[in-house]
Amino acid sequence: MRTINIEQVFADLGIEKINLGVSTGAEWFDTNGAITSSHSPIDGLELGQVKNATLDDYEMVIAKAQEAFKQWRLIPAPMRGEVVRQIGLALRKYKDQLGALVTLEMGKIFQEGKGEVQEMIDICDFAVGQARLINGVSLQSERPEHRLFEQYQPLGLVGIVTSYNFPVAVWAWNSALAAIAGDVVIWKPSSKTPLTAIATQRIIADVLRENNVPEGVFNLVIAKSSVMGDNFLADRRVALLSVTGSTAVGQRVGGIVGKRLGKTILELGGNNAVIMTANANIPMAVTSTVFGTVGTAGQRCTSTRRIIIHESIYDEVRDKIVAAYKKIENKIGDPLDESYLVGPLIDHNSVALFRNAVEQVEKEGGKVLFGGQVLTGKGYESGNYVMPCIAEAENHYHIVQEETFAPIVYLIKYRGDVMNAIAIQNDVPQGLSSAIFTDNVREAELFVSAAGSDCGIANVNLGTSGAEIGGAFGGEKDTGGGRESGSDSWKVYMRRQTSTVNYGTALPLAQGIKFDL
Repeated sequence: MRTINIEQVFADLGIEKINLGVSTGAEWFDTNGAITSSHSPIDGLELGQVKNATLDDYEMVIAKAQEAFKQWRLIPAPMRGEVVRQIGLALRKYKDQLGALVTLEMGKIFQEGKGEVQEMIDICDFAVGQARLINGVSLQSERPEHRLFEQYQPLGLVGIVTSYNFPVAVWAWNSALAAIAGDVVIWKPSSKTPLTAIATQRIIADVLRENNVPEGVFNLVIAKSSVMGDNFLADRRVALLSVTGSTAVGQRVGGIVGKRLGKTILELGGNNAVIMTANANIPMAVTSTVFGTVGTAGQRCTSTRRIIIHESIYDEVRDKIVAAYKKIENKIGDPLDESYLVGPLIDHNSVALFRNAVEQVEKEGGKVLFGGQVLTGKGYESGNYVMPCIAEAENHYHIVQEETFAPIVYLIKYRGDVMNAIAIQNDVPQGLSSAIFTDNVREAELFVSAAGSDCGIANVNLGTSGAEIGGAFGGEKDTGGGRESGSDSWKVYMRRQTSTVNYGTALPLAQGIKFDL
């Protein structure tokens, strides 16, 4: 049963029946835009309404952001980092409440909702340290009494378009780094999860106010695509667009932003595979992989979509995975009830895509081993709950080549050397996350070698999902090529500048060129 008091969560986070959808930091603005509703996928009930932005509101926010950037970029990076540190503390204070709202509005189980907020806290911690390490490079000039060096400067306005599956963490990945880099951010959250964005903005408002952060550094604009769509992408005032979505969305974004030679971070579709070789620790592999397939009801970019299993262990692995799914069968339900492990899909459209994938894999010759049905009856009245599906398939099936954002996983048998499995894994358009389970050093090293996985993430003896914030997150091919979160991802939020200082009295030219007047 639930132990969360929803009314108290709303009160703590400042969520009302009708909420304003435009903020430039601590200030909120009433709008004349359409009023839209947010419904919970758990039971279909309305959680609240939002007053959307108009085009005039968008222009106002952009203007404020431009003015704020002129001030924010001049504040020393460690001082910008101090603001981010305090944002992390504020998020710690409201971790349970915001985690519960993520669960209510998106549908992931409460443990995962709190985990998402922890990601926000972690990236704030990371960014605080990074604020003191925005380092350049000192180079050797060929000219006497010259200093040659590279440095990084604030970029400008950064647009952040987030998806419903991680409605707040991806904002934090981007905004924490952008803020310490000296940029200002304009957040357009998913229309399916606006309340989590509003709650986040309210959580950080006191920090911004107490530190006299200029209005326009942390902006939130909830708007329909007719108000903030292609015009946002084409806006030359926005230096960088970070967009999370499908490959089709990314192709459109890339085309529009690319036409004006703007910068993008594209986090798009994944078709993530786990390889289990003959040398795999099978119990560990099965446990890890099942979380990867059904966690967040298969709605993670890094969810496991394919399991590529060596023929010598195929039957054993298949049977163990099916047995594990049978344990989950009675643990699908209200994600705020911590006795359940799997919650609903986001909406009926996702349910339809799930059912289409189940039907399509059978049409192409695959075999459904478990699940695939829409759940009905008490507790499932919203129509968003499904039984996770396991299907035997071939990698070349059209449906296997696509990403279905739902809990369906394809079992694929391979023969021979591990390189055969790697070839199967790489033979899809997407390239986000990948994993291999093996106790053989050669197999593990081949997987992470230049001839191995072609994905942005390649794990050994752990699954495809659950990435830490310390590493750069992103993928290759149709996944978009963008990187955000940890490592040196901060560099994309800055402009790179090469400088030469002549501290002598002569004017020697590079390459020994003579130009005497």
